[in-house]
Amino acid sequence: MARVDVIMPQMGESIAEGTLSRWLKKVGDEVKRDEPIFEISTDKVDAEIPAPSAGTIVEIIVHEGTTVPVNAVVARIETEKGAAVAAPAAPAAPAPAPAAAAPSAPAAVAAAPSAPAAAAKPSAPAGSFEERVRTKSSPLVRRMAADAGVDISTLNGSGIAGRVTRKDFEAYLASGAKPAAAPSPVTGAMPAGLPSQIAVPAGHVSEPTFNPWPGDVVEPMNKIRKLTADHMRQARQVAAHVTSFFEIDLTRVAKLRAQMKADFERESGQKLTYLPFIIRSVVENLRRHPVLNATVSGTDVILRKRYNIGIAVALEPTGLIVPVLKDADGLNLTGLTRGTNDLAQRARSKKLSPMDVQDATFTITNPGVFGSLFGTPIIPVGTTAILGLGAIEKRPKVITGADGEDTIAIRTCAYFSLSFDHRVVDGADADRFMADLKKTLESVTN
Repeated sequence: MARVDVIMPQMGESIAEGTLSRWLKKVGDEVKRDEPIFEISTDKVDAEIPAPSAGTIVEIIVHEGTTVPVNAVVARIETEKGAAVAAPAAPAAPAPAPAAAAPSAPAAVAAAPSAPAAAAKPSAPAGSFEERVRTKSSPLVRRMAADAGVDISTLNGSGIAGRVTRKDFEAYLASGAKPAAAPSPVTGAMPAGLPSQIAVPAGHVSEPTFNPWPGDVVEPMNKIRKLTADHMRQARQVAAHVTSFFEIDLTRVAKLRAQMKADFERESGQKLTYLPFIIRSVVENLRRHPVLNATVSGTDVILRKRYNIGIAVALEPTGLIVPVLKDADGLNLTGLTRGTNDLAQRARSKKLSPMDVQDATFTITNPGVFGSLFGTPIIPVGTTAILGLGAIEKRPKVITGADGEDTIAIRTCAYFSLSFDHRVVDGADADRFMADLKKTLESVTN
């Protein structure tokens, strides 16, 4: 007999740790090679991890809810004699204790001459792997640092490339070292009218806390909800959000879809929706308005030449993830339909890889499927705009005929909302893009 180590996989270069969210098997269970045995959550995606070899699970080392570095051994499988033994790509790191809720920020941290852990780090080259890993410390540790008023980039931890772990940070606080102040967009006294139980330390924003009342149910945020909260807050802090609204007449698209639907679905095996028509038109107009397909890097604007469209997918029972349709400009209606359907299906079944949720250049979200008329979506970090699609419905509209007479007609319409980063996208730029998108969709012929 031989034993195979099951490790926390390296799910992308920028990901240095993962949370083992759920075991799908238990000790004593027989597993087949490539059969999913546990689920993980990372900063990028939830995923099921397959068994590296067939055999029997004889030891579970890392328990549910625990966050460990990549390549840490999480379990062991006993295989038949002579079976190939998979070795970890790097020395296994010991699994830390299960993560708990972030502690309240200390009222004050006394000055000390030195700290035994998380000492001041030497500077790393900007953009290096070491710097990316450190600045991508887990959301929990970043939140703890924000609550304590500590600039986490000034610390050096025991994780990969000096990554600061929760254990490092707690040891740093316990040492009594004077924290380096973290930059903060908010200063001043507590605003009038806030409940008295909310503590807002001077110099930064703290998560408000409230006491549950008798009969209330307290539900801790799950991993994906914590990550969503962290990403949305960061997005709001980074970009200067403005939203513009246009009503677009989709009657031509509706007629074309009705004409194509039967043959399309029979030949492709895919359901034809409005989304591929919209994606195709969006990409066409992003070429004309490149600042909407861009990212802000410091004081530079990078105009992307790839058209990678993020498609927001609602998860059940709750949650949101944005898989990315890569190089959408090279896909026809069938390719767009297959691509979006595949991403949505794999998102809901937790089959996405980290690469499936990276490198979006523009995002589309569709709250209209739930009946929403319009909204003000948040711009994902690393892009300059996001398009929201409202409910598509029939409405009475005033139409001017060829003879100049006005008549009331039934038209298929929807409100589209474009949230854009006003740091680099002017209102005129955003409205020109929307006007051209409206013209493209209202004059579509094939």
